[in-house]
Amino acid sequence: MKNMTFYSSLFFSRLADQLLLFLLPLVIYQLTGDASLSGLAFFFETLPRFIAFPICGILSDHFSAYKLLRNSQLARFIIVLLAVAGFYAVPSITWLVVTAAIVGVLTTQAVMAREMLIATEFTQYRFERVLAHTQLADQLAMVGGPLLAALLLSVIPWQHVLLVTSLLFLFADICLKLWKLSYKPKLLAVNQRPVQLLASLQVAGRQVIRLPRLFAAIGLAFSVNLILGALLATSVAIYTGAFAQSQSDYALLQSLAAISTVVILLCLARWSLSLTMLGVLGFVAICTGGLLSSVTDSALLYLLGFLLVVSFDKMFNIFVRSLRRQIIPQQDFGKTSGLIVLLNNIPQPLAGLAVALLANSLGVQQVLLLLVSCAALIGLAVFMVMARQGSISFAVPEVINSRK
Repeated sequence: MKNMTFYSSLFFSRLADQLLLFLLPLVIYQLTGDASLSGLAFFFETLPRFIAFPICGILSDHFSAYKLLRNSQLARFIIVLLAVAGFYAVPSITWLVVTAAIVGVLTTQAVMAREMLIATEFTQYRFERVLAHTQLADQLAMVGGPLLAALLLSVIPWQHVLLVTSLLFLFADICLKLWKLSYKPKLLAVNQRPVQLLASLQVAGRQVIRLPRLFAAIGLAFSVNLILGALLATSVAIYTGAFAQSQSDYALLQSLAAISTVVILLCLARWSLSLTMLGVLGFVAICTGGLLSSVTDSALLYLLGFLLVVSFDKMFNIFVRSLRRQIIPQQDFGKTSGLIVLLNNIPQPLAGLAVALLANSLGVQQVLLLLVSCAALIGLAVFMVMARQGSISFAVPEVINSRK
């Protein structure tokens, strides 16, 4: 495949990110045994990466996406190395939390820069097909990340796992450089105008308000990510605490979720579905999985609910990204996408904060049930508004079908 090194760069970068995402809640819960602290760590890890989306989107409109992506990967390589050195100088779990937060912001910049590269340098390919390849690389990393983390933790301390993480970021940068040398992308000229953050955010805000169906899609994505954030913030405490499953079982849970997502993506590559159908199916499956995980006292049923939420989240993600690309003007793509991603994903750190504040008084699964119920009501209200406005259509003019 001509762009294999590009997808390899995405794979290694995502794999390194998965190691950090796996390490933080697990290590903190194992050291403290406190679900509230695990939820608080999730809040501090995810909040900076999502708040950074609008700013990173604006930067992607004004600077070379390729250079931003390379700088992000090199910076993450260096920062993780410094974190390991800092821990041995002053031992503290804070190093892991701070590193995850900073790397999260740099990962956000990489995501936005990569999105710009795909939108501008892959125009000769069908966008849905490119998305399928990027999602596949992403999911392979999500399958391998937890398994690799569990394997490494069984033989080396978590601080050394961070060293492996830094090397993966370096490999990602090397692959990106090789892609440029072999593919020779055009790398469109960047906007030479000075960066005006406030003005750019105002433009993005106007786009969100005036573009058809976009505001409703944000409301649906908000509810979906509230469920996803609540599930991720509580998964360690519920699965390894309440259900007394092992660290290896938790890694298997994460990997099975990634494998089920690959199955969903492969099915989508063969089915012809409208964007509306993708959104509805994804939303219903996610709500069902969230409710199942929050009320069951069986580890097996919890696993089933977890798989439903995480795997169908990617179906919903394709719905949102395809819709976004269709209706956002290319000159405003970065800044508008950044604001949309912030609005879509801010529920995740908020869910972590809710877990930190309420887990000790209500119980972890009760907090999960509360958040899932709120999210389902928000999504139902948005669907009712869309139906009343006549903006819901199950026709297939906007088809996700890779056989074309």
